[in-house]
Parts: sequence; C-alpha cells; structure tokens
Amino acid sequence: MNFQGLEKCRTLLFMLPLKKVVHVMRRFSPGKWGGTECVVLNTSRELIRRGTQSPVFCTDMLSGPGFQEVENVPVHRFSYVFPWLFLSKSARRQLELKGGSPLSLPLFWSLMREKEISIIHTHVQHRLGGMARTAARLKKIPYVVSLHGGHFTLPQEQVDKMIAPFRGKPEWGKAFGALFGSRRVLEDADAIICVGQSECDEVRKRYPQKPVHYVPNGVDVKRFAEADGELFRKQYGFQPLEKLVLCVSRIDYQKNQLGLVRAFASFAEQHSEHRLVLLGPVTVESYRDEIKTEIQRLELGNKVCLIEGVAPDSPLLPSAYKAAELFVLPSLHEPFGIVVLEAWAAGLPVVASAVGGIPGFSEDGKTVLMAEPGNEDEMSACMARLANNVSLRADLARRAFGEVATHYDWPLIIDRLCEIYEQTMKKR
Repeated sequence: MNFQGLEKCRTLLFMLPLKKVVHVMRRFSPGKWGGTECVVLNTSRELIRRGTQSPVFCTDMLSGPGFQEVENVPVHRFSYVFPWLFLSKSARRQLELKGGSPLSLPLFWSLMREKEISIIHTHVQHRLGGMARTAARLKKIPYVVSLHGGHFTLPQEQVDKMIAPFRGKPEWGKAFGALFGSRRVLEDADAIICVGQSECDEVRKRYPQKPVHYVPNGVDVKRFAEADGELFRKQYGFQPLEKLVLCVSRIDYQKNQLGLVRAFASFAEQHSEHRLVLLGPVTVESYRDEIKTEIQRLELGNKVCLIEGVAPDSPLLPSAYKAAELFVLPSLHEPFGIVVLEAWAAGLPVVASAVGGIPGFSEDGKTVLMAEPGNEDEMSACMARLANNVSLRADLARRAFGEVATHYDWPLIIDRLCEIYEQTMKKR
C-alpha cells in the first residue's frame, strides 16, 4: 500500500462512529439520587438520542439486581461486596448511602463480555474504576475518568467521616485493588474530565502530561423553565401567601443544611411569611436526625419542611423550584453545584457558598449572591437582601437565566463531551 492509501485508511478509521459508550459508576438508584446520577442519566440520554449506545454498568446498591431501563437508558446492576471484615449492619448501611469502595466481579466480567465498545467512561475510581481500567486495557480501547466529588479537594474532616465505618477493619479486598490497578486509574486514563474548574486546575498540576478537560454539568433548561409551581404547593399543602426558600441537595453534612436552618432562624425573625424547604435524598441518616433536632430546638417546626427526596423524573422536582421565591445552597464542599443551574433555569435568584466549583461558573452580585462557607450570618444577610429587594431578585434571575440557556443546556455540554471522546479515540 502506498502512502496515500495508508493515509486514506487512517482517515476512514478516525471517521468511525462513536458506537457505544459504557458508563461505569458506583450505583444508580432513583431513591438516593445525586449529582453524578443526574449527569450520567442526561449524558446517556443525549448520546442515545444522537444514535450512540450508552448503557450504565453499576452495582445493585440500594436497588434491585438485574436490568432496568431508566428514561430509555439501559442500566445493568450487579451484585457487590464491601471487602472489609467485621463490618456491622449499621456500617454497611452508611457505606451504601455514602462512601465505601465496593468490589463487583460480576460487573467486571460483564464489562469484558460487552461487545463493540468504543470507549469506557468511568465515573468512579478505586476498585470499580480499576475494573474499568483493566477491561479497557484488555480490550485495547480507551477509557476516560470523570471526577464528580472533589477527588483532590475534599476537606480532610469529610474524608474522616466517610472512612469512619471501616476504619481499623481488616481489608481483604486489597489484593483485588492491586490486581485491577485501582491506584493507577487516573494515571493510566486516556483523559480526565473535571466538573469543577478548581479541581481541573489541581489535576493539571498533578498530571501535566495528561489531557485534562473542564466539562461543567448541564441542565434541561426547558424542563425547569416551563414547570408549574402550583403542583408542588398543592402536593405539600403550602398556602398561596407563603413564600418558599428552597434548598435542593442530598441531606448530608457536606451540604450544610444544619447551618442553613440556623441562618434561616435569624432570617425568619424579620420574614415571618417565609418557609424553608429542604428537599433531597438522605445519604447520612444521623445528620438528618441532627437537623430535625435543631429544628425543634429553634422552635421552627412550623417553618421548616424537610422532604426526603422526590424521584428525579418526577414533575414535582422542577415544580419545587418554580414554587419558590429564592434558592439557597449552603455547602461546605461542592465540586460543581448542578442544583444552581436548575434554579437558574427555573428563574430563581440564588444564594450560594463561595466554595469549590461554584465560583468557577457564577459571578457574585451578577448571577448569584455568595456567602463564605459556614458563615451563617452572611447566609442570612444574603437571604434578607433578596427577600427585601424585588428588583435585585429579578436582575439576578434574568442574568442567570441568560447564562444557563446560553452555556449549560445539556446538548451543548454533550457536544463538548463528544469532542473529547473523538479526540481520545483518535489518539488511540
């Protein structure tokens, strides 16, 4: 074959379609939904719409085993174990809800049997990420890694809380970690994707020779913009004159709803018509109980409503945003903050902690009001500024909607992701 013929073959090879992207993740449970599940669902759904197969491989944690279609996305769930000895039932429950590195050999073997994979996209590191890495190497296909949870930026205090259930327990799974190269998931990846700009900067410092990309989360703008707020109000019995302060997030110490309750107590002294709604799945049950105790201590039982999550595809979710007057995200650590985009799409003014990925896509005083993380007085003051100033609320909401509609609608995000997939395959 001459040089021109070789170049033609190479060109045809690089034009091969993106046939199948397999997503590997820890769990995919509608009852315990979080940002990662939201990202994977919307990514897979958009890829399928474009003609690319996009199945999800995960454990059957907090769900039934086997196959299920979630909004047309194929989800394959496999049995798993937590590879530590002497774990109590309570410890296992904590690891299911948050943290823990499960081992699932059935997932690995099914990944190996899966045919015609173009690329593996793992949304988890540790043992499951190692399985994705090993399967890709054996199949001689590329794999990319997404960092969703502050891999290098998670505060040590929160790391300590996550590992508490298995601290000091003998770990028999280390051999499997070594076998699958669990410590080399990032080092051997063909590309690393970060949802937060601050973490992206950190990863680039650690892996200067590695393709590292910032790809923010997205939102279905139309779904939230066209929602009906009355649906949520009627479902939970809110009166027409009650003004809602909404926080949508996992009930988790990372999200700092406890601090928000305390900030709201101060805010409510001058804003008696407002109610606080905490909406989200519980991932730390002891923290939920602590919040309830604090609500009672502050005598806010008739002012704070804690709703332990709604299904991600439920119309009640976008309706909750439309029913509210303002949105607050008080996180102590936040890799991105996809709920801010949802609030923007619904036309809500936002108060958020100046932490993690939030300052990377928002601007204080322009699209959000920012408070220092953990500063309850500042949080309360920002809420009061919005509640007292109709024009400020309108200006923030208008600018934020323009930003989310222009830059963060899911098809725009998936355009960028597909470019990364294609660049990665081309290099291979």
